[in-house]
Amino acid sequence: MHRSSLTVSLQVFFSVLLVGVLLTESCAGADPAGGFTIAQLKYRGGGDWYANPTALPNLLAGVSSRTDLDVAERPGAVAPDDDELFLHPMIHMTGHGRVAFTDDEIAALRDYFERGGFLWADDNYGMDRHFRAQLDRILPGSPMVELPFAHEIYYSFYEFPEGLPKIHEHDGGPPHGYGVYLDGRMVVFYSFNTDIGDGLEDAEVHNDPPEKREAALKMGINIVVYALSH
Repeated sequence: MHRSSLTVSLQVFFSVLLVGVLLTESCAGADPAGGFTIAQLKYRGGGDWYANPTALPNLLAGVSSRTDLDVAERPGAVAPDDDELFLHPMIHMTGHGRVAFTDDEIAALRDYFERGGFLWADDNYGMDRHFRAQLDRILPGSPMVELPFAHEIYYSFYEFPEGLPKIHEHDGGPPHGYGVYLDGRMVVFYSFNTDIGDGLEDAEVHNDPPEKREAALKMGINIVVYALSH
């Protein structure tokens, strides 16, 4: 079951329009062609920020085919200190290892969130403690909280009454969905101990069962719809 594509597209259209105005105040005149896209966030420290290269293209294709949203075929890639960061209402971050940002990059990311930007971070196994440490620097005083299964992100398009789907075992146990809020708005969604990105990859990369791949795609669409409508 999913929400009406028309309802979602109208809600998201006006939300993206508003967020776009807020985000692009510092880079007026720039306009990414080809519809909405997601930008992969580059980072320092040695971790593989470029992991899961087929995940975002597959997610964008799913958003395009299953909703009425105007999306580009390819994701972008931005560093925190790129002016282009502010052209993207939503950015994505993944990887397996160490994450590090400079003081200037920390300030830029804080500014991005304050202007209305949204980050989906998806632990690809091994990123967790590094990501949490950097997030404490970016948004001090904004703790990471586990989201209840009734949270709207689990119902924004498809229904996930038990929260995040479990795609890969990793450390065993249930998956966890965390949020970080700024002035009452969730600016970071963190999916942990599930690896949604691997489920979004081409089947030749990760030969997950079809039901796992479908669950990953549906959850990814939910995250996009939620990010663009809040």
